[in-house]
Amino acid sequence: MAITHQFDYVKPGTADEVLAALSAHGKAASILAGGTDLVGWIKDDLVAPVLVVDIKGVAELDRLEVDGDHLTVGARVTFNRLLESALVRQHLPVLLEVGRVVASCGLRNRATLAGNICSAVPCCDGGPVLLACDATVLVAGPAGRRRVPIGEWFLGPRRTALQPGELVLGLEIPLPAAAHGGCYVKLGRYRGEDLAQASVFALALPGLEYRLAFGAVAPTPVRGKKVEAYLRGRDLDDETIGQAGRMAVEEIAPITDIRASREYRAHMVRVMTERALRAAAARLAGSGPPYGHPLL
Repeated sequence: MAITHQFDYVKPGTADEVLAALSAHGKAASILAGGTDLVGWIKDDLVAPVLVVDIKGVAELDRLEVDGDHLTVGARVTFNRLLESALVRQHLPVLLEVGRVVASCGLRNRATLAGNICSAVPCCDGGPVLLACDATVLVAGPAGRRRVPIGEWFLGPRRTALQPGELVLGLEIPLPAAAHGGCYVKLGRYRGEDLAQASVFALALPGLEYRLAFGAVAPTPVRGKKVEAYLRGRDLDDETIGQAGRMAVEEIAPITDIRASREYRAHMVRVMTERALRAAAARLAGSGPPYGHPLL
């Protein structure tokens, strides 16, 4: 389907120029980074911008670096750039596991991690890992720059805390302890390019601390706080893992849609939680499946 809407297009060279363009057009302007969601939404008449502001020329948004105890990922950084990064491989290898299952290689050449959470669809792959890692969204706007905790970012399907006239500069992801194990499990209808029917992210840290987050099973990605509290200080024996899987189902609110039924999603979240916890704990111990190995 062709794009039938008329709109103006600008490609600023600085963040300040982007903000000036947004200020002049308000809600009628749309940001273009990879465009993998925006172009489809325009074609489907879900959005009709008067102005499209292309941010690919803003060098400030291209940062991918470790600064102290966190990883900074600029708004222009694509998933394939993350996959190719030695820094990511060294400090947060589970992000590679997430990136590999985002759409197709061609789309990953354009799609960005920041854009993934700006689209804020319930099945976004970036949401669970950023929630479990307590990431921060870096935002600039007419009132200056601010930091939004990822736990306050998702307000509903396709709704975020971003205000009119604001621009996402990037993300700060606190790095886990040097010794840690993560695991991302994504359920799709087939191998290859597909949106998640359900997803589970697990992070195992020293001191018997665990973090969990889920995608595609609630109006927004959701953190498994009750499961985390139950697991804190416990060894992951079969009984504990089984209870964690059952508790995970109580943390989510799946629906029935074209991709899966509510009951199937709930059942699979239990299974995926158990497998993700086992894999994350094994990776923390220096064993377990290699990152990217499918668990379903």
